[in-house]
Amino acid sequence: MTAFSDYLPASLIMVAVAIVVDLIIGDPRSWPHPVVIIGRGISVLDARWNQGGDKCRRRSGFLLTVTIVSGTFFVAWLALALLTALHPWLGIVAEIGLLATTLAIKGLADAGRAIAKPLAQGDLPAARRALAMVVGRDTEQLDEAEITRGGVETIAENTVDGITAPLLFALIGGAPLALAYKAINTLDSMVGYRNQRYADFGYASAKLDDVANWLPARLTVLCLWLAGLLLSLAGSRPLHWQGALHATCRDAPLHPSPNAGWPEAMMARLLGVQLGGTNVYQGIASNRATLGEPLETLQVAHINASIRLMHTTWLLFAVIAALGFIVWGLL
Repeated sequence: MTAFSDYLPASLIMVAVAIVVDLIIGDPRSWPHPVVIIGRGISVLDARWNQGGDKCRRRSGFLLTVTIVSGTFFVAWLALALLTALHPWLGIVAEIGLLATTLAIKGLADAGRAIAKPLAQGDLPAARRALAMVVGRDTEQLDEAEITRGGVETIAENTVDGITAPLLFALIGGAPLALAYKAINTLDSMVGYRNQRYADFGYASAKLDDVANWLPARLTVLCLWLAGLLLSLAGSRPLHWQGALHATCRDAPLHPSPNAGWPEAMMARLLGVQLGGTNVYQGIASNRATLGEPLETLQVAHINASIRLMHTTWLLFAVIAALGFIVWGLL
């Protein structure tokens, strides 16, 4: 008779353990991190290949994307295969460690609290500095509402990039596929800009990031809405979950990113605040569409509420995804 455990995906238990590891340890700055290595590789190839005319840059950018993503997957797969050949437990421990590096649950929550704590104490300069650690916009002149907006937007967007998307890819293909996703994400953050230097060279990286995040972003929105419903029923904080799905489908396409707007629009609706608007980058104003309705004034409590929503969302996402894989295996 086949044991029930035989239907579990090979990576399911390791992903669960990796989540616990990330929640406890996070990403210590003194420890080596695969994303740092990936970033160095991108920087080296950027300096060497980002040259010539537009067509040449676009071809080189495509080659960069293929090289970094496939290279990351292959190196991770080969390393785990060699360690497993030496001893199965070496492979298991190494894979759990690599999986943990693809998650940013503790890091994202800590970043949010680092902004919220000085903000609650009225220390705007410290809150601005904490926000500047996680966003690219200028923060020197931001008031409490704008600091809060930056914190909530960061938590909403990175719930996908830093948690649910790597979780999904980890469940599908273990650490090699999760790290390949992080390579895609890192490529987009480094070369996926629409400026003179990267408009062509970063084109393939930006498009691949859009494709990789399309499904995770929308699945995350459903879990985020469900998290809002459950937290409202639990009485932790009144959240505006009614009509949130409709409002998100209306507002999300207004965001310049095909994916980031979805969790931001849902978070805005649930909290009853308005996100988006004008950001300043190196002194240059960038106007974006607003998401949600300003039913409440943005304040530090909304950062703490967004952290609670983030934790509930990833937990629901992980449980539902795991159950889905189990059911798939039983069919």
